[in-house]
Amino acid sequence: MILVLLLVYLAVSQSEAVKAMPVSSLGRDIRVGTDVKTIREAIKLAQPGDTIHLQPIVYHDTAIFQNKKGEPGRPITLEGHGATLEGSDPLDSAKWKEVSPGLFANDELLPPGSLNDAAIMRWFFLWNGKMNHMGRTSKGIKAPFKKAEDLQPGEWTFVRDSSREKPGSAQICGTFFVKLPLGQKLADANIAAPIRLNGVQLGGDNAHLVIKNLTATHPHNDGFNIHGDCRDVLFENIRAIECGDDGISSHESAECRVNGFVSISNSTGITDILSAHTSYNHVFIADCLAYDLFFLNNGRYQVENTVVLSSSEHPLTIKADKGEHTELTLDNVLILRAGKPEPVRVQKDTKLNATRVTFENGTVVAQGEVNYKNCLINGKPMPEGTSATGADRVKLIKELVPAEYQKRFTQLK
Repeated sequence: MILVLLLVYLAVSQSEAVKAMPVSSLGRDIRVGTDVKTIREAIKLAQPGDTIHLQPIVYHDTAIFQNKKGEPGRPITLEGHGATLEGSDPLDSAKWKEVSPGLFANDELLPPGSLNDAAIMRWFFLWNGKMNHMGRTSKGIKAPFKKAEDLQPGEWTFVRDSSREKPGSAQICGTFFVKLPLGQKLADANIAAPIRLNGVQLGGDNAHLVIKNLTATHPHNDGFNIHGDCRDVLFENIRAIECGDDGISSHESAECRVNGFVSISNSTGITDILSAHTSYNHVFIADCLAYDLFFLNNGRYQVENTVVLSSSEHPLTIKADKGEHTELTLDNVLILRAGKPEPVRVQKDTKLNATRVTFENGTVVAQGEVNYKNCLINGKPMPEGTSATGADRVKLIKELVPAEYQKRFTQLK
């Protein structure tokens, strides 16, 4: 009886708190830290027309939208105000065991059921604020894990223990190891682990959402992860920095627009798959590891007014599996290959419509269909014989490239 009364009291208190929130012409303003304690609470409470306000601080949290719908003209808005969603937490030294001098082990770093092959494939540690992949990255090169006894100070590994795993389960078991210099305490080592899966996560049926002015960093999967049957979802002025997999990734039948996106030092800049329909405008991508741009399956994708400083394994790949057809439209896109020359790959059963595209220090390998209009590929006009000028290089760099990257573009010119 006491439990029932407590639940009723909490429900009424919550309802009264929501009623007390100021109402704009479209809906309420829900302020995390004032009206509600957590991002999760705010999203749960939000109704069509409401705006969730974050503070310009770092949140060790994930913004999860599950079956959340606004209405046409009355979206649910997550206004970040410059907030950062941090995916990693400092190691808790009390949960690690020193198994030999300088070598520390943890059998349960993630919550039960959270550890699987996908997580291990994307894993990293932050060592003094710097990502340590140990030569491994999602969708890219994966060096074999070292033996624990072979680790050097500043290194980590994972040793799987199949004997602890349940048959048929996707969950895997094993031990993480980190190696410190002799005499250094783990509590003083400034190491963090990417505990959270994503920064912003959408699943199920979501519609009429606006998510803006927000940075996602250091989850072991994506900065912005979109699943399900999404409709009329808009992202504005977002950033994904140092994520274990994609800066942003849309799946299934998701339909979303992105206006203003910075993707730096992720495994991939953008990866969209299955039957997603996406459009990107005003994008800057740099220092990714596996792919800068990766589009697959039966989707329809558009990227415009974009600059890519490419040093990844693959600058741009369009891929379709058997029975599928992928289409990508590029307009006013500059891809500057800063690493070793590597082609754009337009694979079989795909189509690339390229208008005002400049690809420097690389070529295009096409098994699928490519339509060029006013493009420059490694200094060569496409279509051949035209006086193509390519992307508006000067304007794109001026408007889209962050100040800390401007010098690199000058050096590579």
